[in-house]
Amino acid sequence: MRSWQQRFTEILPASLLAQLDPRDLAMARASSILNPPTPRHRVLVAVDDGVILGYAAVGPSQDPDADGNSGELASLEVHPDHQRSGHGSRLLNAAVECAQADGLAEINVWCPLDDAVRRGFLQSAGWGPDSAYRDVVVDWDENDVEQTVREVRLVVAVDPSAGTA
Repeated sequence: MRSWQQRFTEILPASLLAQLDPRDLAMARASSILNPPTPRHRVLVAVDDGVILGYAAVGPSQDPDADGNSGELASLEVHPDHQRSGHGSRLLNAAVECAQADGLAEINVWCPLDDAVRRGFLQSAGWGPDSAYRDVVVDWDENDVEQTVREVRLVVAVDPSAGTA
């Protein structure tokens, strides 16, 4: 949650960030770990001396235009105190390895257009935009007008043969 609060300060309304409850996030993450939608959904963690420093969630792509050969990186977060230590890169590599093990041809991630740091990180690892975008409603203002965040989809090709014996 601290990662979200730091990363989304300039992207999401402050009122929305203030409403985030760590207990709600913990319940949602526990549910996704204990009851994954499919066996191909995984939560990967970066741990140091028994302390979780970050996580990634990966599974089949939920996009309407996805076929059975596409995976999705649903989350990738590293605690702000442990960023730029290689944990994000290792989690990203592990997510790609999961996609390879599942025989997927590509993996995608949705990234806020205004999150230049995240986009730069992903693009430096070989991910690129595929021209898809979406506007996500994140809140409503005092006049009941939608507040949206534009996200772009980044994709990386995966060699499914690398994950098979």
